[in-house]
Amino acid sequence: MTQDKDAPLRDDIRMLGRMLGDTVREQQGEAVFDLIERIRQTSVRFRRDDDHGARIELEQLLDQLSREQTILVVRAFSYFSHLANIAEDQHHIRRSRAHLVAGSAPRAGSLERAVQAALDQGKTPADLAAFFDTALISPVLTAHPTEVQRKSILNCQTDIARLLDQRDRLQLTPDEQRDSDAALRSAVLTLWQTRMLRPAKLSVIDEIANGLSYFGSTFLEQLPRLVARLEDQLGSLDPALHDLELPAFMRVGSWIGGDRDGNPYVTADILVRALAMHSAAALGYYLEELHALGARLSLATGLIQPTADLLALAAQSPDHSPHRKDEPYRRAIAGMYARLAATHRELLGTEPPRHPVAPAHPYANAQELEQDLDTLHQSLSAHGSEALARGRLRLLRRAVRVFGFHLAPIDLRQNSDVFERVVAELVATASPGSDYLALDEDARVALLLTELATCRPLASPHLRYSDETASEMAIFRAARDAHLRLGIAALPNFIISKAATVSDLLELALLLKEAGILRPHENVLDANIIPLFETIEDLESAPAVMDALFALPGYKRLLQSRELTQEVMLGYSDSNKDGGFLTSGWSLYKAEIGLVDVFARHGVRLRLFHGRGGSVGRGGGPSYQAILAQPGGAVQGQIRMTEQGEVIAAKYANPEVGRRNLEVLVAATLEASLLADDAPAPRAEFLDTMQTLSDAAYAAYRGLVYETDGFERYFWESTVISEIAELNIGSRPASRKKGTRIEDLRAIPWVFSWSQCRLMLPGWFGFGTAVTRYLAAHPQDGLARLQGMYREWSFFATLLSNMDMVLAKSDLAIASRYAQLVRDVTLREHIFDRIRSEWHASVDALLAITGLGELLDANPLLKRSIRNRFPYLDPLNHVQVELLRRHRETHDDERIRLGIHISINGIAAGLRNSG
Repeated sequence: MTQDKDAPLRDDIRMLGRMLGDTVREQQGEAVFDLIERIRQTSVRFRRDDDHGARIELEQLLDQLSREQTILVVRAFSYFSHLANIAEDQHHIRRSRAHLVAGSAPRAGSLERAVQAALDQGKTPADLAAFFDTALISPVLTAHPTEVQRKSILNCQTDIARLLDQRDRLQLTPDEQRDSDAALRSAVLTLWQTRMLRPAKLSVIDEIANGLSYFGSTFLEQLPRLVARLEDQLGSLDPALHDLELPAFMRVGSWIGGDRDGNPYVTADILVRALAMHSAAALGYYLEELHALGARLSLATGLIQPTADLLALAAQSPDHSPHRKDEPYRRAIAGMYARLAATHRELLGTEPPRHPVAPAHPYANAQELEQDLDTLHQSLSAHGSEALARGRLRLLRRAVRVFGFHLAPIDLRQNSDVFERVVAELVATASPGSDYLALDEDARVALLLTELATCRPLASPHLRYSDETASEMAIFRAARDAHLRLGIAALPNFIISKAATVSDLLELALLLKEAGILRPHENVLDANIIPLFETIEDLESAPAVMDALFALPGYKRLLQSRELTQEVMLGYSDSNKDGGFLTSGWSLYKAEIGLVDVFARHGVRLRLFHGRGGSVGRGGGPSYQAILAQPGGAVQGQIRMTEQGEVIAAKYANPEVGRRNLEVLVAATLEASLLADDAPAPRAEFLDTMQTLSDAAYAAYRGLVYETDGFERYFWESTVISEIAELNIGSRPASRKKGTRIEDLRAIPWVFSWSQCRLMLPGWFGFGTAVTRYLAAHPQDGLARLQGMYREWSFFATLLSNMDMVLAKSDLAIASRYAQLVRDVTLREHIFDRIRSEWHASVDALLAITGLGELLDANPLLKRSIRNRFPYLDPLNHVQVELLRRHRETHDDERIRLGIHISINGIAAGLRNSG
């Protein structure tokens, strides 16, 4: 009899749903429970049987709710979405563990499979170890204008996930089962009674604290475990690698507290506080781990032979207790703790919670602490206690190597327009009468190169500057101070948004010189200057811009201090909003091909930074497939990518899920780098066909979004964009400028709004038109060619796979209810008819090319997930439409506004990758 592998998932969902229902009954009464249950059953019937009568009944039920009932219904279905997410994550962990226990073949995205694939292609274990000597793999956390999860809600979910995991791992006695049930019920009750929304808008400091929570729950512990596991795996393949210790090839970065683009609240003071909060998290973790090590390493000199270095370290300790005079490890660790506590005091100005035995001098840097930990390791190994050396101590050594005293590198980002204005003001004040803004590109480059060649600063402490210039200069001075105190690894990256010209990069270089981060007399650049190419036009010109930049001898000399490595960031979000899903993806791919060629010709190593969002409309989708779909040479052992929105919680809130997602990034980077030569290049006709498809899709997308009269009004009236702008979910405004122009709207709320109304338009619009026109022009062999592209070209297959997911999550019936919010009937019908027609054309084209019978037939896990959760998601959409209608009629009912905001939270949780 075949085992139903999904039965435990269904059991968990039913159990959590039943506990939530019991909680509602106990807290709100039988009548509320009955109402919610009737809505649930009707929604399930509508989804399962496609019952039109059930849909009418559901709409009538929801439209007749009072304000108080509406809030309770929205809360109940929102919390169910959260509980379903927890159950799914636990099921993934359960299945992964069962896979390992059974000794099954390694799964795609696992280190085991990636290593074996490399070995199969003739690589040796030593080759793999050498790969990591120069590798850099970096997920980068970003604050998200539509991240709707409160930290308190995440804490409740973590408790529930932990309890579910305990039930899986342990065989419980009847008493323990009752205790576990009681604890789960208590956790669900706490969730129900915890406020879902914030009463005030998030500050940047709140966002920093939220981001740091993932280091405490996941990164500080799981990243060292991943590195240690990889070392063991390579060591098992080659005895010469038994004692292999890999460098810090993976670093988790952050934009939070350093991203100034469009956020006036990120100042020099905020940056300083962010750095302090990061350092406090790292030092606090190390102090606790040292304390735990000291408690465990009670080894006595009469029983072991410690090394001379260990004895010397113990002799330097301020711990002179007679009870520990024959316990050198404890004395050594007490001394290390005292020095680290002094470091905490020096860097942060505060005492750690647990005081040292006596004062000591601080560590000058994290490398000194690492050396002392190495002394412990070497001594333990020397007297046969390698098992102790490879336990907690090993993980702490890896953590210090990866996270240092700064925890995570913070990227500093600003818009090129701001840098342009700041440089113009500095030039004008230093040379009255000069007008930098009036210069053409060649003249700007010449002026900037002249200034970069001299040590003379442009800024003067005796002059007053505009608020903007003063704020920017303060940021750069704070960055230089951080370099001196924490090391350049604390702030290694400076990013220019909307980069389009060589002068955009040189303007940043000049400001770095003003702060002493670039020192022309030494030919030293202590940070990476990173252009961010975002629009379709900028992506097309990116290779030419970098070619011209590398042709400048002065800049090429500076790159010597960066190991001849140049990072380039590619913007998925704005390119999608600018040109649509298909053209954005194709423009990014072409830009990468061009950059690979330019960098190779100039002898510079390329590192790409992918500015991906959670949704497909912002470059989202499975990371493993996305990395493998890069063109040959684009992944050269180094890659960075942003992690945004609710995707951060989905990937990293659970420690075990977090380690698995980090592993996927490492495995994909290894495969894409070492096996790229074996992957066939796409055929020329595939590239030509893709260009033809892109041109048609671009015209269709631009024709709707930017060239259709009234589309802007349709968007603002048929989605929750206005309400998102009011929601207390981020420190950054939804638009770059006041007004409703789509050009000024940030890409994140643009995509998020289309997700909430279940159209997901940025993730597919234009594809149907493109394929239809292509097939009309190539009736004989057009479909066969597209099918060949799908089979043979990973880029095209990944593009279609992501679109498959988006289309499956969309729902025209629900979207049509949002369209009813548009007051102009003619406008509503005209635009929605176009959207509906394009949706059907896109689905038909996708199924024809892939050969699938239904959407998601190739992804049964996601198909199952959608089937499980959509009956609970649909009521939220129906209620949201009605609440929007009431809100726009009354405008002053706080309960209605509350209901809208809770529904936004619940729908985002149900979709999981909507922003």
